[in-house]
Amino acid sequence: MQETEAEAGRLVQSVVPEASQSANLSGNSSGKRESPWVNLPEWLRRPIGRASDISTVQQIIKQRQIHTICEEGRCPNRGECYAQKTATFLLMGPTCTRACAFCQVDKGHAPMPLDPQEPQKVAEAVSLLRLRYVVLTSVARDDLPDGGANWFVQTMTAIRQHNSETQIEVLTPDFWGGQGSQELQKQRVGTIALARPACYNHNLETVKRLQGPVRRGAKYDRSLRVLSLVKEFNPAISTKSGLMLGLGETEAEILETLRDLRSVQCDRLTLGQYMRPSLDHLPVQKYWTPEEFDRLGAIARELGFAHVRSGPLVRSSYHAGEEG
Repeated sequence: MQETEAEAGRLVQSVVPEASQSANLSGNSSGKRESPWVNLPEWLRRPIGRASDISTVQQIIKQRQIHTICEEGRCPNRGECYAQKTATFLLMGPTCTRACAFCQVDKGHAPMPLDPQEPQKVAEAVSLLRLRYVVLTSVARDDLPDGGANWFVQTMTAIRQHNSETQIEVLTPDFWGGQGSQELQKQRVGTIALARPACYNHNLETVKRLQGPVRRGAKYDRSLRVLSLVKEFNPAISTKSGLMLGLGETEAEILETLRDLRSVQCDRLTLGQYMRPSLDHLPVQKYWTPEEFDRLGAIARELGFAHVRSGPLVRSSYHAGEEG
């Protein structure tokens, strides 16, 4: 949804484009496009944060022509994160080479060439915003020889040169692609792991059964392998993954996924509600309640996750700096 800074401090996001909850993953059975507006549950309404926190970040980002997933993905928590001196930078441009059916990020046309100054620009933004914890993520760049792995490292290096106390978390694609994809994936993940991020995050996004319709071009086992490879290169690096709930998964499938994540020694977990960005995206099948999220979070802790964030508005980087 579009949110305006003028409404800071007021409750927003009271409605969101949604198809009927009886619709399946490909739409409703009648073939008719239903009303795009339904009321959100009360627990999904929240203040967006102070206008000053949001506008300051937006100005610095815009001046340097860099991107944050906070803005590109219209994250509902961005005002809160900015106030806590945390932000998630979107590297390598705003255009993704894949077409995941849940994602708000731009796709469907050729991505831009890399900006050779981007690592330095991000480092400058981190300094100006006095960020204590930074998350670096990217669109999938299957067009690049290394999938963008070295770009992550260049940006980490630039940040550390100017901000030695700032902790850096990475949230990467699966780095699958090219001839000999399995070995290339290992090399690319290793490139970043050897640069020693504070945390390495790669999201499964959904349960195994729903990977096809939700994550086009990705595979469940490939994503588990990313997390496993990080531990092979450096067992001391905390690994993290996240799931969106509300796409039609069952609780049994969620628990199976959590056990699979623990089987590759995943340390940290985020569970949040999927919210449909537009009618062109997958419909929500269920709004999980705060009580259900609390119960799943408790189970995750029992399974051995060291850090768990579980709630309707939780996203991958939510309160990330508190986990380090």
